[in-house]
Amino acid sequence: MIDSNAGGPSPSRGADRPSGILIVIVYIFAAVASVGMLGISLTQRTGGESTLVVAAIGMLGLVMVACSAPLAMMLAARREESLSERRMVDELVQTRRAIESLREESALSDDARRAINRRRERELLRRAIEEDIASQDWEAAMLLCNELSDRFGYRQDAEEARARIESSRYEYVMQSVNAATSRVDGLIVQRRWDEASTEAKRIGRLYRELPRAAGLERRVDQAREMYKADLERRFLTAAREDRVDEAMELLKELDAYLTEGEAAPYREVARGVIGKARNNVGAQFKLAVKDKQWVEALDIGQRILREFPNSRMADEVRQMIDAIRERAGNSPVRV
Repeated sequence: MIDSNAGGPSPSRGADRPSGILIVIVYIFAAVASVGMLGISLTQRTGGESTLVVAAIGMLGLVMVACSAPLAMMLAARREESLSERRMVDELVQTRRAIESLREESALSDDARRAINRRRERELLRRAIEEDIASQDWEAAMLLCNELSDRFGYRQDAEEARARIESSRYEYVMQSVNAATSRVDGLIVQRRWDEASTEAKRIGRLYRELPRAAGLERRVDQAREMYKADLERRFLTAAREDRVDEAMELLKELDAYLTEGEAAPYREVARGVIGKARNNVGAQFKLAVKDKQWVEALDIGQRILREFPNSRMADEVRQMIDAIRERAGNSPVRV
């Protein structure tokens, strides 16, 4: 009959009895010692009594090794077979236990098996929830919380897990919104309005439940309107104070912000600024030509052609530009 309480092979049993390899080593050592003693006795030139004793001991050792070695090896082999049989018995015992456990579990109902394994499954669920939190998979973590509460009845554990999920998600969302706000502010400072508006809309769609995220697009629009109003004020001030060059630069920039209807009130002022700018640059061109400053005249003439291509001054420049360009090329470079 197989002992159902038997475990694996005991380490102490194997340690108490020498293995087959150890027996072989011992016999080899004995044989070598015996042969050595015989060799020593044979090399002695004087065959005294001590020499004969050594030779006798060596011969006796060889005889004992030759006679007992087969028996010892047979016993060692039987011992190895006994240990192998014991290991096989232990494996059979373990297999029988596993089969009995499986049979008992299969005989249980689903509810009974769930009751037996609920603690292990509880730990598995809690570990899975923590892994989903770490990977920022909030929806999957919430589904597992529902499983922990509704299926297994661990409502307290489920509520604690939901609190951790909400806290982790809120922290992540706030970090994302703060980073997006910083990016939008940087784009506003650079006056890259389209990119700022696109980023604000993206954050608003992702986190529409947060007023701060939903208000980013309005923040961009307000910043753009404030900058446009500042441009209008600076343009009108420069035009009133006859700072023509500054007014012209502001007018070029302001043109990108104004619609057709918004530009109507500024047309008259813009015509006056443009006329003054054209007259000023025309006077500068004529003065440079008169003073034979050909390089300067060429630069001013090209500016007239670029900024006032349809003016009478532009027609005059076109008639003179080739000659001015040739003389500018022959002019000495000023250090």
